[in-house]
Amino acid sequence: MHVLFMKFGGDKKIGRSLLSTPEQALVAWGTPRIPGYIETYHLTMLTLVWSFLNPVFGYLAQSNLQWLWMVCVMIVFQYMTDIFDGAVGRKRNTGLIKWGFYMDHFLDYVFLCSLILTGYIVAPAGLGAYFILLLFLTGGFMVSSFLSFAATNQFQIYYFGFGPTEMRIVFVFMNIVIIFTGTDHFTVTVPFACLICFIGLIVKVFHTGTNLWRIDMEEKHKD
Repeated sequence: MHVLFMKFGGDKKIGRSLLSTPEQALVAWGTPRIPGYIETYHLTMLTLVWSFLNPVFGYLAQSNLQWLWMVCVMIVFQYMTDIFDGAVGRKRNTGLIKWGFYMDHFLDYVFLCSLILTGYIVAPAGLGAYFILLLFLTGGFMVSSFLSFAATNQFQIYYFGFGPTEMRIVFVFMNIVIIFTGTDHFTVTVPFACLICFIGLIVKVFHTGTNLWRIDMEEKHKD
């Protein structure tokens, strides 16, 4: 029996986002400047620290919303460690390609959960169900990407010019809005956010399913 091994494609993202060009320039500039004692796995695992601190700052923000500035800082820190961990590993030939793929994206999910938990902590009472729904919907985007990757060996996280970097900017913007306007509007904005995520997930699943259907039909006609 001959077993065909396909080269792992998880370290190569398909597509581009609106900020891909400046982001790549930042990575190219910053990677050689990271000290040698900081390894790729150190940067990856730091997401656990940022994820732990988010709900702590959320708890403090219950009495003073200015603490949400620190959540914005955590988002920036997580962005920096996330974009540099893979680049450092490639530059130093660390070899942790599959470990990095698995742990990096699992911790991205942990960080996402911490942000949603932080929002729940500062939210007025009675919105818990919406935050649970928001967690399901946002997690659905990640599940869709990973299932598509399993089917195609092409890892795509950019859709219509929108990717993780742009999503982080949205979270920073939302925190700034909350700092200046409070949380009374959550009764409207949180359900609206669920609706937007629901529509976006439907579009993403339809787009991915259509692409996989096309691939299947092309393979079928080759036989």
